[in-house]
Amino acid sequence: MLIPKTIIPDSARRVADLLAAMGHDKLVVMLPASGKTSAEAAAGLGCSVAEIAKSIVFRRLSDDAAVMVVASGSNRVDEAKVAAIVGALGKADARFVKERIGYAIGGVCPIGHVGKTIMLIDQDLLALDNVWAAAGHPHAVFNLTPQQLVAMTAAPVADVALVTLPNL
Repeated sequence: MLIPKTIIPDSARRVADLLAAMGHDKLVVMLPASGKTSAEAAAGLGCSVAEIAKSIVFRRLSDDAAVMVVASGSNRVDEAKVAAIVGALGKADARFVKERIGYAIGGVCPIGHVGKTIMLIDQDLLALDNVWAAAGHPHAVFNLTPQQLVAMTAAPVADVALVTLPNL
């Protein structure tokens, strides 16, 4: 459901303006219900959970830097794999995320951060044709290709998914 630009919340409007400035050809979409979780967003969009590019934020312990992993909605992020790439990690609370990234949890966008963010992109996203990412608000998302996500963020692609063994 597309919402006229005048109704888009300020944080989502900021993302829409940034996307337009980048020449991105897709609009910000406002979901009728929350997209705070990958399952909620997928249900609202009629896509698979895997197609949701969820943003998970950590705090790097050595320097208090924000670390964002953009992962497939069907994957759990393996904190040990991420830490092996960027250094030891701690939890990022809602205040830390808002101050360092610039968005509230549930609407954390992979672009337009207020400060420097260390980023990684889940390699599993590259197997998909299109993904949906949060657009700065729990009800706002935008569509893009995984290649556009990599180009927009300049983030390295990495194996960050937690591998779970089937029950035997």
